[in-house]
Amino acid sequence: MSSIVQAGQHAAEIIESLRRVSKQDNRKRVPLSVNTLIREVLTLAEIELQSHQVTVRTSFDETIPAVLADRIQLQQVMLNLIKNAIEAMTSVETNSRILHLKTERDRSPNIVISMEDSDPGIEPANIERIFDRFFTTKPHGMGMGLAICRSIIEAHNGRLWAEAGDEGSIFRISLPCNP
Repeated sequence: MSSIVQAGQHAAEIIESLRRVSKQDNRKRVPLSVNTLIREVLTLAEIELQSHQVTVRTSFDETIPAVLADRIQLQQVMLNLIKNAIEAMTSVETNSRILHLKTERDRSPNIVISMEDSDPGIEPANIERIFDRFFTTKPHGMGMGLAICRSIIEAHNGRLWAEAGDEGSIFRISLPCNP
């Protein structure tokens, strides 16, 4: 039992270290087009999307301004969310696997990226817990991915959250526009 507690504490220290690193400004932040970034990530995930027969739909607002961000970190977040969506849709019939990515500007000066999938959805009791360290609903998951994603987005002065969609789950990222 004490080994399990020690392993948990060690893992928590690793995550806290990752959070500190992601909050430091030692990473180069440059003005980025989120539309271009999403297109790049979709290209990286193309083989996995095709092999799982996921149809991708995009609705990009081409007039949105750039965000000041670390390209690699935002790519990691988007790739993780896409892979989670693919995995969540494996229980859905192949002709019903749809991933919709959308960009838009909200009422504040923020860019919002929405990712809606056609998975069975997130249990309402878990909608916030999925971002907790070590919480997972996957049989072989570690519960680290979404916690790290949220830390990265918060380090960019943004927000990451999940909500129930009409037919699945929606993950939204809000990021401030480049000043």
